Amino acid sequence: MTETFDAIVIGMGPAGEAVAGDLAEAGLSVAGIDRKLVGGECPYWGCIPSKMMIRAGDLLAEARRVDGIAGTATVTPDWAPVARRIRDEATDDWDDRVAVERFEGKGGTFVRGAGRLVGPGTVAVGDRTFTARRAVVLATGTEPAIPPIPGLADVPYWTNRDVVEAKELPSSLLVLGGGAIGVELAQALSRFGVTVTVIEALDRLVPLETPAAGELIARVFIDEGIEVTTGVAVERVERDGARIAARLADGRTVAAAQLLVATGRRTNLPELGVATIGIDDTQRFAPVDSSLRAADGVWAVGDLTGKGAFTHVGMYQARIATADILGAPHEPADYHALPRVTFTDPEIGSVGLTPALAAEAGIDVRVGTTLVPHTARGWIHKAGNDGFIELVEDRARGVLVGATAAGPNGGEVLGLLTLAVHAEIPVERLRQMIYAYPTFHRGIEDALRDLVS
Repeated sequence: MTETFDAIVIGMGPAGEAVAGDLAEAGLSVAGIDRKLVGGECPYWGCIPSKMMIRAGDLLAEARRVDGIAGTATVTPDWAPVARRIRDEATDDWDDRVAVERFEGKGGTFVRGAGRLVGPGTVAVGDRTFTARRAVVLATGTEPAIPPIPGLADVPYWTNRDVVEAKELPSSLLVLGGGAIGVELAQALSRFGVTVTVIEALDRLVPLETPAAGELIARVFIDEGIEVTTGVAVERVERDGARIAARLADGRTVAAAQLLVATGRRTNLPELGVATIGIDDTQRFAPVDSSLRAADGVWAVGDLTGKGAFTHVGMYQARIATADILGAPHEPADYHALPRVTFTDPEIGSVGLTPALAAEAGIDVRVGTTLVPHTARGWIHKAGNDGFIELVEDRARGVLVGATAAGPNGGEVLGLLTLAVHAEIPVERLRQMIYAYPTFHRGIEDALRDLVS
């Protein structure tokens, strides 16, 4: 028997759950399908529990900064309350009952299993078949990408999920990958006493960000006792007694009690069956238009689209896809002012294009920068005030096309810069603004002056 619904959503992470719930509340019959937990990566292994870990580590770092400024402090790290909080407050011990009931309370039907397209408007889950009258929405997100390093498959290793679920921490940790996930987890665990080494094959940490960001994080890591190796590939992984060792292309060998693989994320279009509706499944991401349509009667949202592996991007896309399915008016998807944050300490917040990406797009840019410690607020902040503000201006149009705000309370500056890039506010108008004193916003004034110096 074929079960028929108005809409079928495959993947109930943040974006998929949002589409499924909103369509159900709009009166459509909706089947939401997921083989794992409703809510997806973000509430169970990503955004929320990882930020609990980072917050705890930041508290330890702030306590260590008391000496010489506000007295003296003794810090004794303890991972147990962090692990307990993740289990009890964030994940319900990785039980999604509340999320399932929330969706069903809106009128949806939840199906546990791996959904797969088997033709236009038709989805299979095991031996069950579902047909969509109106829409199929693909929202299966991504999984950790495991590189084909010789020997890696023969040793135990962690991904971000294992770190989040850990009740106890290892004495030492080798992190493969210096992107956002790798550096966030590396710093958090280091602050709890884990000896950490980070290896990034590209020439700098956080390589998708402006080069100054990678240089800043590397400098901070070294000051905090984290070993950083960049520009060197891992040629082989193997056991070394009770430890796991990585042999590097430069001849060195580094080892630790535990290995964390944080080398990016991957989709799996073949597993999703997109070839049955005419989508080339050799692509890395599902192609979508500005209404998030991937094919006739099929929409895709979230990480699967390749527009940014962030929950806030998926939620933004979910609103557009939902409106399009319902035939409601909506603005087309636009990513020119996409904000993103790497939650290290200092935070790396950025929006739009880096200077390199702007140059690749053929934009003649001017770049203005200022160092946070040189600002009034940075000077007052003193301890933990590492950071910079970088502005990327389209010289011809006189508007910002990108910016980076690295430092304490980076979000305070990033919000304003995101609005400036999104609304294409003329740089001259930004120069005429009144900036509150003393806040990190004042650093924007300094960077604006540097644009023309």
